[in-house]
Amino acid sequence: MMNDVHWPDDHLPGFSDNFASNEVIAAELTAADIWPLLAEAPRWPDYYANSANIRFRDGAGPELAEGTRFYFETFGFPVEAEVVEYIAPAGDAPGRVAWHGWAGEGETRLDVHHAWLVENLPGGRVRILTQETQNGVPAKELATTRPNPMINGHQDWLDGLVAAARNAKGSPP
Repeated sequence: MMNDVHWPDDHLPGFSDNFASNEVIAAELTAADIWPLLAEAPRWPDYYANSANIRFRDGAGPELAEGTRFYFETFGFPVEAEVVEYIAPAGDAPGRVAWHGWAGEGETRLDVHHAWLVENLPGGRVRILTQETQNGVPAKELATTRPNPMINGHQDWLDGLVAAARNAKGSPP
């Protein structure tokens, strides 16, 4: 059975202004191969070009942890974020990391809940699921933009994550 994301009430898909869901299942990789690349936010720009200028607040980092505050830039937005869920994968239990992020003020304010699930599947496969809900005027605009920048951007993140994990193992992409 595959797991799903834990959603806060104010960011439940279907009731938010925008929702993006991307998933990849890759053979010959494990959650342990993927997790360090995702959990150590300063590594993101190495494999995901749409992330930049990652900075931790209050002396935290480089690994994310529940309650960690950090800043990064993505999709043209300067995002302040706080990790609201962090559970590293262990055995059959999936890894989970989620943050609440926000940018702008008033009409330009964007609030997001971005969650990741990394779990081992039978047959030597790993499943990586990333989902994001957004609220605010910018989210409503993103929801109607075609091609969808959130779906495409998050797919780039997943593809880069898998390629970086394969590269770290010395496997072909």
